[in-house]
Amino acid sequence: MSNEHNQEKLSSARFSESTDAFVEAFTASIQFDKRMYRQDIQGSIAHAKMLTKVGILNETELREIINGLQQIQTEIEAGEFNWSIQQEDIHMNIEARLTSLIGITGKKLHTGRSRNDQVATDIRLYIRDEIDLILPELKRLQAGMIQLAEREADTIMPGFTHLQTAQPVTFGHHMLAWFEMIKRDVERLQDCRKRVNTLPLGSAALAGTTYPIDREFTATLLGFERITENSLDGVSDRDFAIEFTAFAATLMMHLSRFSEELVLWSSAQFQFIDLPDRFCTGSSIMPQKKNPDVPELVRGKTGRVYGHLMSLLTLMKSQPLAYNKDNQEDKEPLFDTVDTVRGSLRAFADMIPAILVQKEMTYEAAKRGFSTATDLADYLVGKGLAFRDSHEVVGLAVAHGIKTGQDLSEMSLDTLQGFCDKITEDVFEVLTLEGSVAARDHLGGTAPNQVRAAVARAKLYIEQA
Repeated sequence: MSNEHNQEKLSSARFSESTDAFVEAFTASIQFDKRMYRQDIQGSIAHAKMLTKVGILNETELREIINGLQQIQTEIEAGEFNWSIQQEDIHMNIEARLTSLIGITGKKLHTGRSRNDQVATDIRLYIRDEIDLILPELKRLQAGMIQLAEREADTIMPGFTHLQTAQPVTFGHHMLAWFEMIKRDVERLQDCRKRVNTLPLGSAALAGTTYPIDREFTATLLGFERITENSLDGVSDRDFAIEFTAFAATLMMHLSRFSEELVLWSSAQFQFIDLPDRFCTGSSIMPQKKNPDVPELVRGKTGRVYGHLMSLLTLMKSQPLAYNKDNQEDKEPLFDTVDTVRGSLRAFADMIPAILVQKEMTYEAAKRGFSTATDLADYLVGKGLAFRDSHEVVGLAVAHGIKTGQDLSEMSLDTLQGFCDKITEDVFEVLTLEGSVAARDHLGGTAPNQVRAAVARAKLYIEQA
């Protein structure tokens, strides 16, 4: 197929000399913004239909434009499109090719719009499309968490504060804590989508246009829920991109915290879980190694997204109204954020339900560190002792246990009564790990039946989301 573009710049009439070759390359964005070709073509088709509706184009011209744009999309997706750095960006490349295909009608397409409102529209369409791809991946990750939580609803492990053994919990309860974090991320992203889904097209360069455009019609064609109400803000606003990247930074923070636990839990020092081999790698010189590369890499990529958020905030902080060339720098951090989030979510959604929990190791770990000390304190309160006094009694019992190498549940009744005569035989019911977790039998508690109830609620949430 012949695909020779008209290489003359469509905006060159104003200038008396050619752009310096370095400056041309330095200011061009086609190297990265070409990924928005679908959105650019989608927006242009809607714009052409609107121009036809208001009488600026006729039906024949509309058909030519749509057919030309569809051919261009086919060429791009077949790898046959000749991208030109002289045309600077995705918009001018497509317009130049359209003009070469259908002649003067192609030049009419830009009536009533500017690249300023065109790119603002493209980015919103792009982010909206990506949000609609990310949300199912978040849901898939949540489904994996629910699956693992249900499977391990009775599995006992130590709960930590300060990475010190605190109280026993169930593995399922721990997993559902991550589910709650991702649930908030889903809600943040859904809320972000509402503000993304606003049409700036019609703002033109900055002041609107003198043509009798119908912005509501264009919004309907493109599926936008609302229209920007100020042309200056319409072309210069990038809050939606910052908000999306802020969501991404928060999500990656959650995945990074999760990664940290997976790295610890899979180590020889913990041995709480076994990660499937397909998510790990070996060492070039140490044959025994099984490195948790996926969680480590996700943990590392988190800083990358943090950087993109700061980059976008800094990009916007000093810009006067309205559009400035600075805004060209919004795309690379945004695109990389999208790629990083989608890749990290895919890896996690695949990995989580495949985790094998080493129940014997988590149980033994929960027996260490006097994890039922609070249960003994609560027991004494139930016997009529003030909490502060019971706290002191248990502290003395723990000190004795450290000295003798005994857990509280391993001490004799006589030994325990030596610390407080209110202790009776029934104390051993609360000092077992099973008794401890079963006693937290309330909404939000770690008791196995509460975990199963939480799993049922989570499944319903997923179905309705």
